[in-house]
Amino acid sequence: MRGTAYEGAGRLRTVPVDVEPPGPGELQIAVAYCGLCGTDLHIAHGDMDARVSTPLIFGHEASGTVAAVGAGVTGWAVGDPLTVMPLIWDNSCAACLAGHQHICQNLTFVGIDAAGALQQRWTVPASIAVPLPPGLDLRTAALVEPVAVALHDVRRSGLQPGDHAVVLGGGPIGVLIATVARHAGARVLVGEIDPTRRALIASLGLDVLDPENGLAAEVDRRTAGNGADVVFEVSGAAAAARGATALARVRGTIVIVAIHAAAREIDLQRVFWRELRLLGARVYQRSDFERAITLLDEGVIPARQLISGVVALDDTAGALADLSAGRAMKILVDVAGQENHR
Repeated sequence: MRGTAYEGAGRLRTVPVDVEPPGPGELQIAVAYCGLCGTDLHIAHGDMDARVSTPLIFGHEASGTVAAVGAGVTGWAVGDPLTVMPLIWDNSCAACLAGHQHICQNLTFVGIDAAGALQQRWTVPASIAVPLPPGLDLRTAALVEPVAVALHDVRRSGLQPGDHAVVLGGGPIGVLIATVARHAGARVLVGEIDPTRRALIASLGLDVLDPENGLAAEVDRRTAGNGADVVFEVSGAAAAARGATALARVRGTIVIVAIHAAAREIDLQRVFWRELRLLGARVYQRSDFERAITLLDEGVIPARQLISGVVALDDTAGALADLSAGRAMKILVDVAGQENHR
């Protein structure tokens, strides 16, 4: 069995992986696909070296089937399709005791703090495995995790049907937030600087503009000068964080979705003057995962259009380079080696 390991900034290598039977309370997964995301880029570039241990088999957007069942695990059988909600919490910190286990103060994020899905056999606690409906394609199911992110972000915002929503950043999470918000009945406008991404977003029936060329004026036009009910900052750009407050209505909501690597300037005078709400939104809860599976199974999420390509395990580094250069939206790694790649 093989996996892709991060060994230091810019260094990825396909390595042999020892396979042992799952222990009590564990499942062993035959990984089918693993999606690559911005967090994986941060790992590969060395930006998270203070957190990760090397070598690290990373990846957390997974789909697959049960390969083996550990002692004491019930409700699972070999061959069952599944995905993984890659969060392990301690159930004892203040956040967990308040019911916010997904942002546990001692959270283990599997694929960052522990070995992840870019390996052909992956053993995880059965408690974080989530069943998939038998008819859901495993390619599509590799999008469950990012869809759950989008669902959590929209739910956290308090978005209501008929609201005006602005999404700053048209990468995978931004497009998924826009799709989920539209499905919830919102009127959505996406701001994206890349013309290729704008064309894809428009092909999905979403309204999109260059944020540097008329976005603010269009928000004013749509809202009679009042501003958007909800603004999602998904780009991670300093300019977007600085400008988000100018797009929100009185008592509007700004949701910070992107991981900002540095402190950002924000117009607190505008926050004060308009009584804006500034919210963080991080990862997801189990209900978000289950809802994500439903939306994918029902075809609400345009999975086929969002998946730019599927690569072999040996080509993980090249896929990350394409994502870093903006040449793709979402790339899946065929971890099982079941497809022909050219």
